[in-house]
Amino acid sequence: MKAMIFAAGKGTRLKPLTDYCPKALIEVAGKPMLEHVILKLKSAGFTELVVNVHHLAQQIIDYLTANDFGLTIHISDERGELLETGGGLQKAAPFFRDDENGFLLHNADILSNCNLQALMQEHNSHPSALATMVVSHRKTNRYLLFDKGQRLRGWVNKQTGETKPEGFVYQEGMYEEYAYAGIQAVNPCIFKTLPAGRFSIIDFYLSVCHHEEIRAFIAPDLKILDIGKPETLRAAEQFITNL
Repeated sequence: MKAMIFAAGKGTRLKPLTDYCPKALIEVAGKPMLEHVILKLKSAGFTELVVNVHHLAQQIIDYLTANDFGLTIHISDERGELLETGGGLQKAAPFFRDDENGFLLHNADILSNCNLQALMQEHNSHPSALATMVVSHRKTNRYLLFDKGQRLRGWVNKQTGETKPEGFVYQEGMYEEYAYAGIQAVNPCIFKTLPAGRFSIIDFYLSVCHHEEIRAFIAPDLKILDIGKPETLRAAEQFITNL
């Protein structure tokens, strides 16, 4: 199985740590964030990974060169332009175009107990699904909205009232409200519709969800931590111990 790790971000929420070290290489419980994700993917049966790089990219390249994880690891180089998650995936398309099976996308700053094999099995059981997103009931102001069949229908910022896609009307109680957990399974046919340039994969999903099947994956007893923020970085070692 194949997976892509998004490791290109500038890590602005973790400044000044990220002035000299890429976010993906900041250590948590004695290991870089990136290593935690690589080892989780390996334990779930993934054998081929793509890691995108931009900010302080050479440090990540040198780290992956110096460490043998027993996996095939490719670099998708975005040093010329940071492309965000959607553009980053499109740039990495050559690594996935010939793959007939679904593949995984995983943010480098996410720790979780999510069963990635179960996610892939669920995604592949819906061959028409463009993507299957791991979501949770986490408290936030911004929610992805799914219907009773767990298909994405829209997005709302409850603080500002903003909604997506254009023309979408939010009605309280009509939808399942979830927060995205930074992990998803994707159908390779996505490359037929992904635009070029710099854009968010979530914004792309919201723009096509009225005619494409974007599904939710609700992992039972999900424990997840976004370690891209100072307060959660401090809590990450205990989180890993608890996992």
